[in-house]
Amino acid sequence: MKRNQWKQENIRLGTHGEDYGSWMSNPVFYIIGGIGVLAAVLAVLSFYVFHVAVLGVLFAIITIALVVLLIWITWIRRQYAFGGGRIMEQVHRVVLSHLDYDGEGKILEVGCGSGALTIRAALTWPKAKVIGIDYWGAVYNYSKALCEKNAASEGVASRCVFQHGDAKQLDFPDESFDVVISNYVYHNVMGADMQKLLLESLRVLKKGGVFALNDDMKQKMYGDMEGFAQKLRDMGYEEVRLVDTAQEAFGAHRRAAMMMLGSSRLLVGRK
Repeated sequence: MKRNQWKQENIRLGTHGEDYGSWMSNPVFYIIGGIGVLAAVLAVLSFYVFHVAVLGVLFAIITIALVVLLIWITWIRRQYAFGGGRIMEQVHRVVLSHLDYDGEGKILEVGCGSGALTIRAALTWPKAKVIGIDYWGAVYNYSKALCEKNAASEGVASRCVFQHGDAKQLDFPDESFDVVISNYVYHNVMGADMQKLLLESLRVLKKGGVFALNDDMKQKMYGDMEGFAQKLRDMGYEEVRLVDTAQEAFGAHRRAAMMMLGSSRLLVGRK
């Protein structure tokens, strides 16, 4: 693991003009900005057309609050960006550094987005084939074509495969992969049972294979994760543990919370 961790520090993605996007998607800005403009217009109308001061003050307060929110999420976006604070790249380093893996065989990333973690895995283990699956919904400007373009630019296109997939029902037989990884994906699957999603990802892992599944594991969404980790141990999984990635990747819980990922934890182990 120490060699893996050392190598992670020497891999820097996005230096050839790749587009890895941002965790904070454009539609969020459009929605908040649009509501802010509407609130500002209503404030002006309330003061100068309808002459209702109470409504004017209310809409003015809403406008100010939305401006502050826009400034905050703009800062968050910059911190996560590969061309900015590079915090998401640091998260990726932490996720892969916890894999006790010899680099042979196949790796699956569940929810590959723009392909950054899939590509990092391919750069880390030159003998491995890495498959990234994603639903590629409309919220983010990610696509299979973007992932393939990024992989080609980083020089790993021959070992990276990207395909459409659903985390709730993976289109792979049992025990297909030597490694399964995921990063901040499961909480985006609306209406799903998080622990069932984790079990579905582990279904396709070979006996003896390793996993590292990172997410914002809020208890109200995930339930008792310590209990789930014990359940995996009872099922025969080994070396199962929960890593506090809010502390390890962000440096402090407070900083992670400021970036909306204060409950970040990584489930790792061996099947």
